Amino acid sequence: MAPRGRNGAAAMAVAVASVVVAWLAGGGGGVVAAAAVGGGGCASSDRLEALPGQPAVAFAQYAGYVAVNEASGRALFYWLTEAAGDASMKPLVLWLNGGPGCSSIAYGASEEIGPFRIKTNGTGLYLNKYSWNREANLLFLESPAGVGFSYSNTTSDLKTSGDERTAQDALKFLVSWMSRFPQYRHRDFYIAGESYAGHYVPQLARKIVEFNKASPNPFINLKGILVGNGVTDNYYDNIGTVTYWWTHAMISDATYKAIMSSCNFTSANVSRLCNRAMSYAMNHEFGDIDQYSIYTPSCAAAAANVNATATATAGGRHRRRRRGKAVLRFKDTFIRRRSFGYDPCTETYAEKYYNRPDVQEAMHANTTGIPYRWTACSDVLIKTWRDSEFSMLPTYRLLMKAGLRVWVFSGDTDSVVPVTATRFALSHLGLKTKIRWYPWYSARQVGGWSEVYEGLTFASVRGAGHEVPLFQPRRAFRMFQSFLAGEPLPKS
Repeated sequence: MAPRGRNGAAAMAVAVASVVVAWLAGGGGGVVAAAAVGGGGCASSDRLEALPGQPAVAFAQYAGYVAVNEASGRALFYWLTEAAGDASMKPLVLWLNGGPGCSSIAYGASEEIGPFRIKTNGTGLYLNKYSWNREANLLFLESPAGVGFSYSNTTSDLKTSGDERTAQDALKFLVSWMSRFPQYRHRDFYIAGESYAGHYVPQLARKIVEFNKASPNPFINLKGILVGNGVTDNYYDNIGTVTYWWTHAMISDATYKAIMSSCNFTSANVSRLCNRAMSYAMNHEFGDIDQYSIYTPSCAAAAANVNATATATAGGRHRRRRRGKAVLRFKDTFIRRRSFGYDPCTETYAEKYYNRPDVQEAMHANTTGIPYRWTACSDVLIKTWRDSEFSMLPTYRLLMKAGLRVWVFSGDTDSVVPVTATRFALSHLGLKTKIRWYPWYSARQVGGWSEVYEGLTFASVRGAGHEVPLFQPRRAFRMFQSFLAGEPLPKS
């Protein structure tokens, strides 16, 4: 179905990921090699004094590259913003955005949970009042190679990316990065992300669990994962998504029935009838809406209101038209909070800012002269993604069995990976309920609804789109505080 494939077409084929124990067979040579390659340099050389146009801050920042494959020349770019206070006492949180092929710096760091926001037209930065670095040290990773400033010297790598290699390279990154930053070894560590990071986050967590089991002295102290509006299970996600469209009056009864009767959501192959029904819904019934936030203005409408250009649509907003078909991707919405409302055309701000030579120099980025501009999302990776696991539910079971804290949340105005899809998928875990469905509160208002199960907590965030911390920053921050504390969301 349309929003579930690499180009928003059919769900991708099932891929069975190899376990890290096998990868480490023969004495752990893979990790040793990664540490030897990526461990070069020291933290002090990665220290970032200040970004151009950045307001003064007291916390430390670091940015740079960690090599993850010497033979191919793959290196991943990171940006660490330490906690605003008592950094040495606070946990480390790795944030991953999805796509596949979208930048955690463009979205997570610059629109959602990071300490800075980008001013109009990329002229500078301003502070995010609800940055998650108030509670944790934040590590943003552009992954896999080919995303943002991350690169490979082997061009074919950009056309052969997939779930398995992404998780494996991310583990190699962490092992090497913690050699460069030994103060974070054994520190409480969490992985968070959204959208297609619904694959990245649990897959990396699984790699770490297996790595720790195979290591005589494990040092990655993984405590839990936090996944928002995440791609979870192709079959259940698809049914839940079409149901959301119908229950939110986005499609007609006739189209709903046509999709449900003609689409086989267990197969990666899309029938002619299914494709016709999906195309009709997206091209004729949705209208010009932002599918990542169905109640806020689309880019063209907002552009007229804020005197902005519509160039973001050419840069690949929420829906593109290619050969007469609508194309969705699991990226993060381009809508960003402004003092006078939402501006859904802000992808160009990030692309202008991070393509500035002075910004790249300050961030220690693009040191090898990447032969293409920095972009928020890589269309090459999105179109050529190789392997994608059909379901994350078995991995969730494994992580819960390992004793990890598992939280899943959903903004309730996203129609791409909607709350109905996530709830439908999670319901098939068959978990025992500990705390029944209840409204949770933030600033004396209902922040959303939650249910706590044995081993997993689910929460919706009221009035939030695909990028929950963007649309509801205060509610998202309150949720993050409860997650770190391991406490249910407040009932009053």
